[in-house]
Amino acid sequence: MAADQSAKPALRLLLAGPRGFCAGVDRAIRVVEEALRRFGAPVYVRHEIVHNRTVVEALEAKGAIFVEELDEVPENAHVIFSAHGVPKSVPVEAQRRNLLYVDATCPLVSKVHREAERHFAGGGPEQRHILMIGHTGHPEVVGTMGQLPPGAVTLINDAEEARTVQPRDPKRLAFITQTTLSVDDTAEIVDILRKRFPHIEGPRREDICYATTNRQSALKEVAHECDLVIVFGAPNSSNSQRLREVAERSGARKAILLQKPADMDWSLLKGVKTLGITAGASAPEALVQEMIAELRQRYNLETEERISKEEHISFFLPPPLSRKDNKDAKDAKAG
Repeated sequence: MAADQSAKPALRLLLAGPRGFCAGVDRAIRVVEEALRRFGAPVYVRHEIVHNRTVVEALEAKGAIFVEELDEVPENAHVIFSAHGVPKSVPVEAQRRNLLYVDATCPLVSKVHREAERHFAGGGPEQRHILMIGHTGHPEVVGTMGQLPPGAVTLINDAEEARTVQPRDPKRLAFITQTTLSVDDTAEIVDILRKRFPHIEGPRREDICYATTNRQSALKEVAHECDLVIVFGAPNSSNSQRLREVAERSGARKAILLQKPADMDWSLLKGVKTLGITAGASAPEALVQEMIAELRQRYNLETEERISKEEHISFFLPPPLSRKDNKDAKDAKAG
């Protein structure tokens, strides 16, 4: 029998939108699912396809095997590169070992790769040293820096490093950024670099992806009203960690990162009158809906969804999984 609603404590719930999967994450998951359908299990995936255990475990149940390095993949197997991108050495090694690979790198990450190559190209007076704003060890940073020779890119982790970096030629510099950074932190670092190095070249379009920007903006609009904000996402998810930071900076009394509702410490809701919820770009909406169902069991819930921007972006699957490749293959057989 359902509990008497009047006996439950009241809780106001603010849902920030947009939240959850971005187009790049959705595409990466579809890549694994389509590869399994096309080639059959197992399909190997180098690194977590996206930083979310719920997603990874669901794909493992369908036949995906996740590995950290290519030497864990048997000869002639199918392997997928994660949405974060990989150094150029990885596809070279895959070809050497006769691995059949699909590159699921997010197109917005690939854009940053091409920018880095453009600034570095030529070898003459137009060649620039690259300053990359990002976090040491993040797979996207490793992949981006791996597009160029060693020493061509210097990583800038924070404002202090921006203030102290000493490039060989301050007049021949360019900067790029990881796509999942804090918009505000990155703006501060870029401002420092531009003031120190007036000749520095930046991206033709902002590197921080639309989804990161939109989710941070949406959360800023509700965080100041919240006693607690829950961000669904993994500890190793950069965009989810940035959302937690944004919530606290934007006025939330407390913000936590939660992988799944089962991990919730319900004592944190003691005294909370207004709760905010969002999800990182690699976290499925199903986690949010599961949490809402759990909250309804415990509270007389008043729910309000605040959508600051609609998103209608999607990306085609990469070769050899794209529709064009399918058509070309059919045409070849017909010929």
